[in-house]
Amino acid sequence: MVLGTHVVIGGILGALSRAHPILAFSTGFISHFLLDAIPHWDYPLYSKTKKNEAEPLSGDMVIGKAFLRDIASTGIDLFIGTAVLAFLFWDGYLGSTPLQSSIIWGAIGGVAPDFLQFAYMKIRKQPLISLQRFHIFIHTGIRLEGRFILGPILQIGLTFFILLCAQSISLL
Repeated sequence: MVLGTHVVIGGILGALSRAHPILAFSTGFISHFLLDAIPHWDYPLYSKTKKNEAEPLSGDMVIGKAFLRDIASTGIDLFIGTAVLAFLFWDGYLGSTPLQSSIIWGAIGGVAPDFLQFAYMKIRKQPLISLQRFHIFIHTGIRLEGRFILGPILQIGLTFFILLCAQSISLL
């Protein structure tokens, strides 16, 4: 799943927790793993390597030109997700109302597992080792690689489905 999808869905679920930032973050965090369990499309990370193909925990990210390219693509992805979330919940200003705080914490929770993967690759200590094992375990093996049109369309459709469900639950 691309980061933008995790941002938007984490923020939508965070909005449901209204004024409970810890619950919003937790809901977003859990949603990340549930979304990763669904077959989906991802763009490639060119700096990601595996030292040993047989060992899933051997992944790393090499910091260099490819890493800068990955930072740019993930930054654009995060920006698009944040812009969509702001569009969905915009009320004319960016203040610190309880709902906006919950949306932000839900979005942060939604992307946190992927950033913790990077931390794992550089630190390789507990609890990051256990979290990485879980992340690999829960992540679907069915990928929509090479389906640049279908993959994003399915993620957009899933996002709107979650938005409609959230609206029907709480009349957002």
